[in-house]
Amino acid sequence: MADVLRKIKQAEQDAEKQLADAQAEVGKIAAEARRQSVQLVADATDGSVSDTQATLDAARAKANKEAEGVAKEGQKVVDAIESSAADRKDKAVAHLLEKVNSQ
Repeated sequence: MADVLRKIKQAEQDAEKQLADAQAEVGKIAAEARRQSVQLVADATDGSVSDTQATLDAARAKANKEAEGVAKEGQKVVDAIESSAADRKDKAVAHLLEKVNSQ
């Protein structure tokens, strides 16, 4: 009978140890899962920031290119107006001199 009680006591101690080991393993698994989830969120955030920055850079480059085109076209118009004004100015001065001299 004492032998049976000793075996029961030993079985209870083995079961308690297995339970404690299992609980420790659960804690380790949960901690690793939390660490991985934090890493996934951080990676996703970094990826999102990178994608957003790339989109902004592409939009900025496109806008700059379009602005350069508009500026070149505007400069052509300004140059044409200045050229036309210079020609008309010479004619206007000549006309005024002719009028003044003829009086």
